[in-house]
Amino acid sequence: MISSDVMRGYNDTIILAILAHEDSYGYEISKRVEDESDGKYIIKETTLYSAFARLEKNGYIMSYSGSETNGRARTYYRITPTGRNYYQEKCHEWELTKEVINKFTLEV
Repeated sequence: MISSDVMRGYNDTIILAILAHEDSYGYEISKRVEDESDGKYIIKETTLYSAFARLEKNGYIMSYSGSETNGRARTYYRITPTGRNYYQEKCHEWELTKEVINKFTLEV
């Protein structure tokens, strides 16, 4: 399993990547992260909801009430146009980061 310290800077990018495909809600996003990482990364609930608050505050996502589950309205999240631009910037940054890290890790 990957340390949450290693992933901390990429949680927003991961969430935005998922929302770039379709609107979603917390549990579904956390399950998708776990499934698509083959269980190598499990995003904690507190981390996820902190990221939602930060992303929404910065205008990268918006929330809205959706279908009910056990009598409670589910909160869905949608990426905004500003969020799509930010996501593209983060993808470019990731490519540069990989390039630098690979210089120091692939030559051992």
